[in-house]
Amino acid sequence: MTGLGWIATIVTLTLLLPTLSCSSKPSPDTLVMIIESSPTNLDPRVGIDGQSERIDELIFDDLLDRDEHLNVKPALAESWDIPDPKTYIFHLHHGVTFHDGRRLTSRDVKWTFDSLLESKIRSTKAAVYRLVDRIDAPDEYTVVFHLKEPFATLLWNLSDGAMGIVPYGSGDETTRNPIGSGPFRFVSAEQDKEVILERNDSYWGEKAHLKRVRFAVVPDTTTRALELRKGSADIASNALTFDMVLALEREPSLRVERAPGTILSYLAFNLRDPILKDVRVRQAIAYAIDRRPLLEYLDRGFARPAYSVLPPESWAYNGDVPRNDYNPARARQLLDQAGYPAVHGVRFHLTMKTSTEESTRLMAAVLQQQLRHVGIVLDIRTFEFATFFSDVTHGEFQFYSLRWIGGNEDPDIFEYVFHSAKFTPNGANRGFYSNPRVDALIDQARSELDQNTRKQLYAEIQRVLADDLPYIDLWYYDNVLVHTKRVQNLSLNPSGNYDFLKTAKLSNP
Repeated sequence: MTGLGWIATIVTLTLLLPTLSCSSKPSPDTLVMIIESSPTNLDPRVGIDGQSERIDELIFDDLLDRDEHLNVKPALAESWDIPDPKTYIFHLHHGVTFHDGRRLTSRDVKWTFDSLLESKIRSTKAAVYRLVDRIDAPDEYTVVFHLKEPFATLLWNLSDGAMGIVPYGSGDETTRNPIGSGPFRFVSAEQDKEVILERNDSYWGEKAHLKRVRFAVVPDTTTRALELRKGSADIASNALTFDMVLALEREPSLRVERAPGTILSYLAFNLRDPILKDVRVRQAIAYAIDRRPLLEYLDRGFARPAYSVLPPESWAYNGDVPRNDYNPARARQLLDQAGYPAVHGVRFHLTMKTSTEESTRLMAAVLQQQLRHVGIVLDIRTFEFATFFSDVTHGEFQFYSLRWIGGNEDPDIFEYVFHSAKFTPNGANRGFYSNPRVDALIDQARSELDQNTRKQLYAEIQRVLADDLPYIDLWYYDNVLVHTKRVQNLSLNPSGNYDFLKTAKLSNP
C-alpha cells in the first residue's frame, strides 16, 4: 500500500514537470482524442481490435443498436419480424445514403455478409455468422436472414459495432478508404500517428455537433497525461492509470467523467489440474480473497465487485447467486475437508501466470499474501503478453487472471467460455470446465426466442457457475473520461465505446 502511495506521488510530480512535446493547442473546430494505438483495420468486416471497432462505430451503421440495458433496438433496420426460429426479416430505414452519396439498400446489407460467408473477404468474423445459411434481398428495403438452426443471439451479432454495413461491391480497398453511412466520415489515417474523421452533414439520424475529430496515437501513458494537462489534447477514454486520473482531477482546466462499465477482471482455473479439479479448493480460494483492499488501493475506487461474467446492466444478469465473500476461516475448513492439512503452515503450492502489465502483477502480489494466510503458497510466473496469452489459450496454466472487454455483454458468452464443446482451441473454455447440466441449459437458451424464458435459463446457469467456480469474478472497471473544459455534452455508456463523440460539443472562447 505504501508502494502504491509512492507511485501516486511520482505520477503527480511527473505531471508537474515541463513538457518537451511540441504539440500545439487544438483547432477550435477539431476535438483531439488520445488513443493508445492505431486501429489495425477500419474495414468493419475485418477489424477486431478495440480501436478498429470503436472508430468503425462512428463511420458505419449497423442493422441494430443497443440500449442502456444491452437490449437490441432499431438502427438501419427500423423493425424486424421472426416468423419462425430460423427466419429473420429486417425492414430498412428509407433515405439512408453512404458518404459518397450512394443509397443504402438491401443489396448492400446482403453484400456485407455474403462477402464474409463466401470468403470474398478473409476475416475471423466469418465464424460469428456460421449459422447463417443464406441472405435474401426481395426488395430494396427488405433483408431476410435464413439460418441453418435456431440462433437466438443473431440480433446481438448484428448490433452496435458488430458488423457495419459497407457499399455493394466493397473489397479490400475498404481497409484504406472506409465508406460508411455513419455520423462521421473517414478523411485520412497515418499508422502510429493519427486518424481523422469529419462530420457527415448528410447523416440520416441525429447529426453530430463536432465538425472534426482527430484521434492522436500516443502509446506512452505518462505522455497522454501530459498532453491533456497542457491542453494539446481534449479527451482520453480509459487510457490512463487510476493514479493519473486522481492527479489530473485536481487540474482546474480538466474534468473527469466516470460511469459503471462492463469490463470484467477475473481469475480462471485449470480444472484438469489435480489440486484445482476439487471444487472445495476453488471455493476455498474464493473465500481467501479479500476484494476490498484490491478495489481500494489498486483500482483506487474505480471498480465494483463482480459476481457474474455478465455485467449488472445486462438484461440476463442474475445477482442472486451464491457468494464466496471473504471468510478465511471457511477457506481453511474447506481445505481441511479436501484433504490438504497445513504442515508447518503450508498446504500446497499453486502457480499463477501473469503478463508483465503492472496492475496485474500488483494484484498477483496481493493475492499471494492473502492466500498465504490460509496455507496456500502462490508462485507467480510473469511473461510477456504474447507468451502469457499463448499459454492461456493452450490450457497451459494452473490459474491466471485476464479481462473480458465487450465479449461478456451478451449471455452467449456462456457457450463460448463454459460449454464443454468449446474446450480450447475450439472456444474460450480454457480451463476445461464440463458440466452436462450447464451444457443443456446453454443449448436450450441459445435456441429459445422468448427473452423471459432465456433470462430464467441464464439465471440458472449463473447460479450453477457460482457454485462450481470455474471462474472467480473479481470486479467490473468503471469507464473513465478525462477531458478539457471546452468539451461538453458527454454521455458515457456501459460498453465504453466512443458513442459520446456523437453528442459531444466544443465550447471555444
